[in-house]
Amino acid sequence: MKRRAFITLIGGAAAYPLAAHAQQFGRVRRIGALFPLGTDDPEQMARRVALRLALENAGWSDGRAARIDYRHANGPDEFGALAKELVALKPDIIFAQTPGVVAAFKREAGAIPIVFANVSDPIGAGFVASLARPGGNITGLQLFEASVAGKWLSMLKEMSPRLRRAALIANPKTTAYDYFLRSVEAAAPKLAIEIVPGRVESPADIERAIEAAARAPGGGLVVAPDGTMLRNRGLIIDLAARHKLPAVYPERIYAAAGGLMSYGIADHLEPFRQAATYIDRILKGASPTDLPVQAPTKYALAVNRKTAKALSLAVPPGLLVAADEVIG
Repeated sequence: MKRRAFITLIGGAAAYPLAAHAQQFGRVRRIGALFPLGTDDPEQMARRVALRLALENAGWSDGRAARIDYRHANGPDEFGALAKELVALKPDIIFAQTPGVVAAFKREAGAIPIVFANVSDPIGAGFVASLARPGGNITGLQLFEASVAGKWLSMLKEMSPRLRRAALIANPKTTAYDYFLRSVEAAAPKLAIEIVPGRVESPADIERAIEAAARAPGGGLVVAPDGTMLRNRGLIIDLAARHKLPAVYPERIYAAAGGLMSYGIADHLEPFRQAATYIDRILKGASPTDLPVQAPTKYALAVNRKTAKALSLAVPPGLLVAADEVIG
């Protein structure tokens, strides 16, 4: 083929990323990815797809430039075994979602680079030395800064002025529970709210915690970002409705499914796209210790007006104005 014709052919292959074209001639790189929810969870699969498409866009097409080994856990008891299974495949890099998954890989992966998403307290968990300079083989995307938990509480009080007690529910095995607890406890006195810790692990624990929160007037729920909560979101929303409890959630998916209100990152898939850019940079030679942990820059408030009405709550004008989305 003549040189000019060859250049024309390459230039016209717009549907095929140049990076992928170049990388397919090198060694196929192996990527291990462990997710905390099963393949039957549509939200989890949307996050996996976001990661895969972003990797493809960066040139790491599965089966061409890279081989991606996916694993899905059906609970925290499976994190360790699945992490060990993926490490045994000798990946060049690992993607880990949520603190429990990262902790499992930290025990097993040795020096293999790890990129995380949806981790809220990477310093407190011992994953990184600092956000600016991680200092080891782990870096990624922080889900929430602690101060956001105080905002959840103040928003819930604004929505439900009679709020006197709020249960913070989440699984300490799958989220940075104490990180959020400290934040809501710091905000609570100014709002005249008593915080009731709700450390839960199973659906039965969740039911008991929500029933306890509803035993006296003035109760409410703050649901922390957590894989266990996400897995049981239908149960939590149904119990809150049944017991007439106002609740605030960390992701829009809860409000869309009937939860009262949510405040969280504006695009819940963006951390997975950003994680792909870090995977790309590390595979091309960057060191995780030189890649700062990124924090979210944009949050969004969603209010479910239909649920508020069912709870006999009038959505305050201030929240309506501040809401990025009003549902129902």
